[in-house]
Amino acid sequence: MLEVKELVKRFGDKEVLHGLSFQASAGHIVGIIGKNGSGKTTLFHSILRFLRFEGEILFEGQPIRQSLYSRIGYLPEERSLMPKWTVLEQVQYLAQLKGLSASQVKKDLPEWMERLAVKGRMTDKIKSLSKGNQQKIQLIITLIHQPDLIILDEPFSGLDPVNTALLKEVILAEKQRGALILFFRPCDDQCPRNL
Repeated sequence: MLEVKELVKRFGDKEVLHGLSFQASAGHIVGIIGKNGSGKTTLFHSILRFLRFEGEILFEGQPIRQSLYSRIGYLPEERSLMPKWTVLEQVQYLAQLKGLSASQVKKDLPEWMERLAVKGRMTDKIKSLSKGNQQKIQLIITLIHQPDLIILDEPFSGLDPVNTALLKEVILAEKQRGALILFFRPCDDQCPRNL
């Protein structure tokens, strides 16, 4: 379970998060929707302890710290891949930081690439892939270590309807596996100004 209690985050005089509280359990998808600038990414960065904040954030009863990062998968809004590396090198490098062995990644990666219909091979350079396929590789990096908490910041950004449907299937499968998924998404003028 993820518990966010009375979360407040200020940048100088500007208060971005105003005593935000919620709970979310394993096997659920929680959508966090707001306008650009409403605090979605600030919340995401606070959960991962990239920022200091007031309040409390607990995962399974304990504060999130370095030792828990191997149980978390996160897809940031701004994608960051090494263009000159091969797909395999990129995925292996980041998956090993989450505790997977290079041999396990080499074994599992083809199945993930097929599942997400990646047009390319493990030996292709990242820069040779289309932006959509690069985004799928970033998603594979987020999920390949089977995290318990998955944070997706605007995951459908730039994807066409076919690839959006593929991604939805994968997200639902992760929910069925028992992962807790936080899903961050922008909205139109009808949604709240702040979280």
